[in-house]
Amino acid sequence: MITNGTSLGELDFNWASQRPLRSTQSGLTLSWSRGAPEAARVSPMRNAQLAGKRLFDIVGASLALLVLLPLFIVVSIAIKATSRGPVFFRQLREGRDGVLFTTLKFRSMKLEDCDDTGVMQTQKDDPRISPIGRFLRRTSIDELPQLLNVIVGDMSLVGPRPHVRGMEAGGRPYRELVPYYDARLAMRPGITGWAQANGLRGSTADARLAISRIDHDIAYIQNFSLWLDVRTLIDTVRHEFIGGSGE
Repeated sequence: MITNGTSLGELDFNWASQRPLRSTQSGLTLSWSRGAPEAARVSPMRNAQLAGKRLFDIVGASLALLVLLPLFIVVSIAIKATSRGPVFFRQLREGRDGVLFTTLKFRSMKLEDCDDTGVMQTQKDDPRISPIGRFLRRTSIDELPQLLNVIVGDMSLVGPRPHVRGMEAGGRPYRELVPYYDARLAMRPGITGWAQANGLRGSTADARLAISRIDHDIAYIQNFSLWLDVRTLIDTVRHEFIGGSGE
């Protein structure tokens, strides 16, 4: 049975083993071998692109922080004026190769309801979210402090979104639902990713969508290029920040 959210017509099967060789994740090819995603191929071109990606991250995040400084000040004042507690919310997330690091976000929940573990995912109309927090989440402005994570090297502008360790999906641990889950840890996590740019964000209660999200992450890793990063950022700005479809 195909569980990665891809239709039969989008798959190229190895009929001897009845396993897909390739699937398509919102236009990106995901290559498989023996029932698991293939590792990204190492090449001089890919290494050069990865070096360029880090430079792009540092320059892009620094410029974004400079341009967005007035917005940071306004949001900080709004948070302090509407609820008690700190402006930023800190949480441990898994980075590249599963190494834990501390992410920064604008606090969108009431102080007494903040969940440092991330086990209790937010739901639609979640009462724990403050009034200003609903706006921050809807526009994805709450994620912008992670630009600082990008500058120090814990994150990238684009990559698989960082999860808390032990995150659940479909009512069970993500790693049980998706046996190849750790393949998404091969690159730095991003402020946005191919999954988010294609509408896969928010709750992971739906197992089918949760699996598709991981498949999109790994398809991005296999097909990585600087142009793909630019395309992902443009789609994210259009869908999340301008369209206000964040959750």
